Amino acid sequence: MTMLSRRRILQVGAGAVPAVALGVRPAQAESAALVTTGVVPAALAGFDQAMKTYIQERGITCAQLAVAKSGKILLARGYGTYSRAGSAVKVQPTSLFRIASLSKSITGAAIARLAQDGKLSLGASVTSLLGLSTKGDARLSKVTVWRLLQHTAGWDRAVTSDPLWSDYAISAGLDAPLPISHEDIIEYTTARPLDFAPGSRYAYSNYGYMLLGRIIEKVSGMSYESYVRQRILAPAGISRLRLGRSLPSQAASTEVTYSSKYTRKTVVDDSGATVPYPYGGFSMPNQDANGGWLASAVDLVKWGFVFDRAGPVLNATSISRVFAKPETGVTSGGSWYGFGWQARTNNLGKLNTWHNGSMPGTFSFLARVQNGVSYCAIFNRREEEGSLDFDSIDPILGKAIGTVKTWPTTDLAPRYF
Repeated sequence: MTMLSRRRILQVGAGAVPAVALGVRPAQAESAALVTTGVVPAALAGFDQAMKTYIQERGITCAQLAVAKSGKILLARGYGTYSRAGSAVKVQPTSLFRIASLSKSITGAAIARLAQDGKLSLGASVTSLLGLSTKGDARLSKVTVWRLLQHTAGWDRAVTSDPLWSDYAISAGLDAPLPISHEDIIEYTTARPLDFAPGSRYAYSNYGYMLLGRIIEKVSGMSYESYVRQRILAPAGISRLRLGRSLPSQAASTEVTYSSKYTRKTVVDDSGATVPYPYGGFSMPNQDANGGWLASAVDLVKWGFVFDRAGPVLNATSISRVFAKPETGVTSGGSWYGFGWQARTNNLGKLNTWHNGSMPGTFSFLARVQNGVSYCAIFNRREEEGSLDFDSIDPILGKAIGTVKTWPTTDLAPRYF
């Protein structure tokens, strides 16, 4: 879902270099070539200009940006237009995008909440929780919830193809019709050996987070989406998020359209039809817990507030678990993987936490850095062959922090929630 190829080593300090209503000044005059919506205080114009340049250089047609500080949403911006029923629709700050692997922090929080409520032990084995056979590899009994969360469970997509993107191989291997299901993916993968001993090293695994979604369903007795929306998002005051679907006809009413130059054979049926990669070239329902959510940038910066301090979703113990270092330690760059977040200690002795998301038609980035600053950017296409680097959104927005002389104080949350 995401490459996670870039460690966040940028250190952002106060004043260092690393966005008309409600009393906020309107943004500066817009470029005629780029339609925009939302609120940009004059003090945060550096964020807006950086986004416009990034978008226009890459030919992106739909994007969002939200910036917050100390629990207040200060900038909320939509960029571009998309077509719906033959009409051009402006991207709003609340329009929905597929967020890909930013979904993992939601799943991680749901697991932490089940543990907090005494319904799940983080040290429990996946075999006992889901009744999986160990015939394919006896080491599967050593895969715990902790190891799934921190990507140390034993699956390495650099060694064995990612099961969440192997629909045709799984369909053929099981003689199962398309579309395949979560159960098919688990049956196929469980019958094969692990790529390394559980707990011995880190390897990013979408499959591990898909399994966490099934654990949430088994332990809670609810569907994954229902549990998350009722027990995790609702207490945080977030209601727009929902799981995405594969086809344009199934899109949410405020969901943007997605762009990719690639096509694939559809995985939503056995027709063998060639389709745009974002629309049937992979299964959105199967991505649910590892990359299936729809959200807006303002939703996601508000989601980040859940981890600032104990509240109605997670207590202090759970938050400390979310960002705990794994048994394998930290990387050479000083970062580590928690429960759906990358983390590292910043130059103030606290944590910078972040994640990106990438799938055909989507690129997203969310960061929580020094001095209570957070930002999220989402786009309706990702880096493809011959395109400019998309990971550069991280240092670009980090650098924009240094352009802020005085931070606004007007909270935009009442406008968007």
